Amino acid sequence: MKPERLIGALRRELHDGGLTVSLLVRNLHTGEELGIDPDLELPAASLIKVPLALATLDRIRRGELDGAYTVDVIPERTTDLGPTGLSRFRHPARIALDDLLYLSMAVSDNVAADALFALTPPPDVAEMLGGLGLRGIFVRHTMNTLADTPVKRFTAADVHLAHALAIESGTGGRGHRVPQLDVTRANSGTARAFVELLQLLWTPSAVHPEVAARLRTLMGENLMRQRLAPDFSSDASAWSSKTGTFMNLRHEIGVVEHADGQCFAVAVLTESRVPASTQPGADALMAQVARRLRDHLRQLQAY
Repeated sequence: MKPERLIGALRRELHDGGLTVSLLVRNLHTGEELGIDPDLELPAASLIKVPLALATLDRIRRGELDGAYTVDVIPERTTDLGPTGLSRFRHPARIALDDLLYLSMAVSDNVAADALFALTPPPDVAEMLGGLGLRGIFVRHTMNTLADTPVKRFTAADVHLAHALAIESGTGGRGHRVPQLDVTRANSGTARAFVELLQLLWTPSAVHPEVAARLRTLMGENLMRQRLAPDFSSDASAWSSKTGTFMNLRHEIGVVEHADGQCFAVAVLTESRVPASTQPGADALMAQVARRLRDHLRQLQAY
């Protein structure tokens, strides 16, 4: 099938599944790529933890931070900052910077990420990205900004109303009544920009090799594997990634490394038009679409 026909068919499947996407798959060795609206900007949610980890690791390498430096976490200050990790701790804890990096990446721990942001604020992370020549990823706020959402104002039985608000309150210019979904105010990015970031981490670049290697390891330790991992993990491939989830947003970026040496960066940012918090079908659909684009690129390489 010609790429144009494949992309057209996949675009229809995504539309029928209620998903708007910014998607790009790139062969990291040849540069060949296929995508669907890869330059569409969407709020980044927890994908922003990847550039945060990159900035933190580089500061550790340069001696500005110490990976053994410890941070005190007080539970009563963190209970609204997400469903995983330190926000669920019941007692005070003292945690080293290196371990905060692991928690932020492996279980998408918002408390751990904000402890890192306290040391390297959003403007500094943004400046680091600019220094690498990366455009299209905007770092504007810490993770605690995501805690104050319409979801908190509804009971569990009525949470679909919050998702309906998220779906119906956007503007044609990507603005939104919910600030965290407004790309002019939220952390945001495009599939292309995140693939460029992955390219810097997996191929020789301005990123120091030790920093890139450590961040690749952290992404390989990601435990959130319900989204793209089922379609990209196997005994003959390794999948390293980071997810992002917020209200009607479901994202994942990552790199699949095949035993035959082929290597593909994948970025899938999605916005659902279905007012439901749990949508396993959306997770499966975004994975299937990304895999089919990867499969097409693999066939091109075979020829």
